[in-house]
Amino acid sequence: MAFNTGLSGLRAASVDLDVTGNNIANASTVGFKGSKAQFGDLYASGFLGAGSSPVGDGVRVQDVKQSFGQGNISFTDSGLDMAISGDGFFVLNNGGEIRYSRAGQFGIDKEGYVVNNQNMRVQGFTADDNGNLSGIRGDLQIATDNLAPRRTTSLLSDLNLDSRETVLETRVRDIGPLAFADIQGEQFDVQYNDGTADYSVDLTAATTAREAAAAINDAQGMSASATTTATFDGATPLDNSFITNAGPTNFSFSLSVNGSPLTIDTSNISSLQDLVDSINNSSETAISASAVDDGSGSNDVLRVIHNQGETLEYSFGDGTTTAGPTTVLGEVNATADRSVASVTAVTADNDFETAFLASPIRITNEFNPLDQRTYNHATSTSIYDSLGNSHELTQFFVKEPAPGNGIGVSEWSIYVQIDGEMVAGTDTTPYTARFNQDGDLQSINGDPAGDIVVSDWIPKDEDGQPNGADGPPATGTPVVTPIPEPPTSSAFVIGLSDTTQYGAAFGVNNQRQNGYTTGRLSGLDVSDQGVLFARYTNGQSQSLGQVALASFNNTNGLSPVGDTSWVETFESGQPIVGAPDTGTLGSIKASSVEESNVDLSAELVNLIIAQRNYQANAKTIETSDAVTQTIINLR
Repeated sequence: MAFNTGLSGLRAASVDLDVTGNNIANASTVGFKGSKAQFGDLYASGFLGAGSSPVGDGVRVQDVKQSFGQGNISFTDSGLDMAISGDGFFVLNNGGEIRYSRAGQFGIDKEGYVVNNQNMRVQGFTADDNGNLSGIRGDLQIATDNLAPRRTTSLLSDLNLDSRETVLETRVRDIGPLAFADIQGEQFDVQYNDGTADYSVDLTAATTAREAAAAINDAQGMSASATTTATFDGATPLDNSFITNAGPTNFSFSLSVNGSPLTIDTSNISSLQDLVDSINNSSETAISASAVDDGSGSNDVLRVIHNQGETLEYSFGDGTTTAGPTTVLGEVNATADRSVASVTAVTADNDFETAFLASPIRITNEFNPLDQRTYNHATSTSIYDSLGNSHELTQFFVKEPAPGNGIGVSEWSIYVQIDGEMVAGTDTTPYTARFNQDGDLQSINGDPAGDIVVSDWIPKDEDGQPNGADGPPATGTPVVTPIPEPPTSSAFVIGLSDTTQYGAAFGVNNQRQNGYTTGRLSGLDVSDQGVLFARYTNGQSQSLGQVALASFNNTNGLSPVGDTSWVETFESGQPIVGAPDTGTLGSIKASSVEESNVDLSAELVNLIIAQRNYQANAKTIETSDAVTQTIINLR
């Protein structure tokens, strides 16, 4: 009997060694859950009992129980790696067999499915084409095709119009254009009709047309702007012929603003249009380039404009000869309103005074989108047609005389322009926004909703021709607001209900529209709720699905099947599947994995204990053998 007892101990200790060794082997396995051997004693018993002093019959392994305690969460550099913080298992589809795992090392296979290292597909709740999550469970798939564009159907503008603005003056003197070289260093006094003290304008410190315009702008009643234009039509014109003859290898071009060279890519210039595009794509946003007519009847010569009046310097060559460097100074355009009586030169140079005296008085208050003197405020934003093409929409606001006696009410005219063309009928009649004494919007054209419906917009290309996108609704077709989905025309609504008129500077608090251009997949994000968000190059993001988690009433009833995964058994009960961070299910930690929950120090101690147990049981057998040998040797 002692032999059997010792043998059972050897078997139990061997199992303990196996379990401990397996734990140690998987100490670095992601999602692994350590196990522990559980033992029970054996007693021989009969039908009527085991007697008053039963002797044990050894030990047996009752169970090898896994510990599903939380492992440490460590961060990784993979966006699709996930760790579960709390209860739950990932649901995996292994060719139709459903497995459950805590190992969240995921990637994407060739078909776009989210899979683990064994190509088991991760299951979750799928989303429709608009990113709306459903309750339908399936294999999660990352769509890598382009995100389709969405046309603009709503533009919400939250603005403040400055109530301190005056109704625009109607008497204006146009002074200029004046070459900066002519007025550089001049000083002159501005006198006023209303008794305001003279203001001295000093241009001696100005080194560019922009600085001169800024100095003139500081004078009350004066307004100035500056531009610098470089047209390459001199003795060596920069045209298509010059660029073609030079070839992409030999052609060179440089352009500086106030001595600072612009970063312009000239590595593959083969035409004038290539050079125009490279300049327009440079880091200087105030620069614009175009091809213009040099008198030959074709747009064949380069023109560069700095719309703020900085000094330009350029040179170009064909590999053999170089034209330039050539310096171009800007021009100043100034205006004086009706409050300015005269301008008197202080220095000997009097070009500005001469230009002022020669300027005719122009009386006008007609709105002109190209003349910033005819509107008080303007703001622009991008909108999109049905093809995803971007168009620039600009709203102009003009302060109008208060209606009636002007007590408790004020009015502004609103004009709308898209790509330089007036829309919403504002080319003939603007919309009228009325505000109450508290600065809140009362109505637009009598409508308290504060909406402007644009139903006459024809999306056009750069040449001013229809670009093939949806156009206005058919004549006589009413436009319902808000625009119902899916939209069938280019009509959209500008919502101004949040616009105010307070005694504060004009400001755009918020301006948002619901359209966007097409976009390519640029990245993936995973939220704490396990939602997979796709990020696109057009700035949009969309839900692609949500990882599903499963929990069991008896987790220890799961059966391990290798690859750090388990399958459902009768003892575990059926899975309870839900979204992460709901009910008792844990949350998802993105770009992280759950490490093995094996305590390596404890396992090494257990290894020593199991070894001692094995040695002790072997000693039991050895001792029994010695006793038996003694009996055999009796004579």
